[in-house]
Amino acid sequence: MKKGILSAIVLLLALHTTAQDAKKKEDIKAIKSMCGCYEVKFNFAETFIRSKDENYVPSKPKYDWGLEWVELVEDQPNKIVMQHLLIVSDTMIVKHWRQDWEFENTRFYNFYKDTSWKYKTLPAASVKGQWTQRVYQVDDSPRYEGSATWVHVDGRHFWENTTDAPLPRREHTIRKDYNVLQRTNVHEIVKDGWIHDQDNVKIVRDDAGKDTVLAEEKGHDVYTKVADSKCAAAQKYWAENKAVWKNVRDKWATVFARNKDLDLLPTVNKQPLYMHLFELKPTATKAESDKIIDSFVK
Repeated sequence: MKKGILSAIVLLLALHTTAQDAKKKEDIKAIKSMCGCYEVKFNFAETFIRSKDENYVPSKPKYDWGLEWVELVEDQPNKIVMQHLLIVSDTMIVKHWRQDWEFENTRFYNFYKDTSWKYKTLPAASVKGQWTQRVYQVDDSPRYEGSATWVHVDGRHFWENTTDAPLPRREHTIRKDYNVLQRTNVHEIVKDGWIHDQDNVKIVRDDAGKDTVLAEEKGHDVYTKVADSKCAAAQKYWAENKAVWKNVRDKWATVFARNKDLDLLPTVNKQPLYMHLFELKPTATKAESDKIIDSFVK
């Protein structure tokens, strides 16, 4: 190979690597911009009924709002962990959902139905340049996850993925007629915060894996940035409780490291997992939280 051609190839590779690095930095900036204090508006409504049952009753539209602190828990080159904390009052903070972002991840726990997740791996080439978003329940048990590319074009910054998930808490307590929510999630960064847009499908999945669509749903959650000082109570809560929740995350990490299908019990002693964990004191030991989680893992 001639020296000039070799030099050109080396230059093209260097430019490609530089472009990849710049793209990844822009991705990280977008993800981390979701941290901070936000006034949140939650909006959900069923759009199309697919059930053939004439007696089917759709869910009522849900409009709610709250103040939420999104804490940056872990910040690594290929992994970002963010904990949402819902502020009910200055003295009542609810540990809300958690989202982890991992770069070019190949290991997945895909929700199947009820309280079951199927373990799956993908070839590295299929997730090149992508970020996996993992969403966890309030007790840090798995919820749903999916991989896609962050897009930065025409002044827009967004990420979109479709994946199966358990019923949301707003439905779990009132609906028993479906067991899978297929979610198309769009996270978009906007000038004054970010938007979580959803197009969801309510599915009945039987033991053979056959799906029947019950209805479709639109979700539109708007996070408007406000002064961090408005979320001081949540910051105080996290400073006091972060050690016990790190123990919980670490225990789940060992469960996920088994790299096999996961099945959980819905309750133990007639209580769901989150109630057991929420009763722990900030001084609780890892052995205490480990024992609770072990009792739910089949």
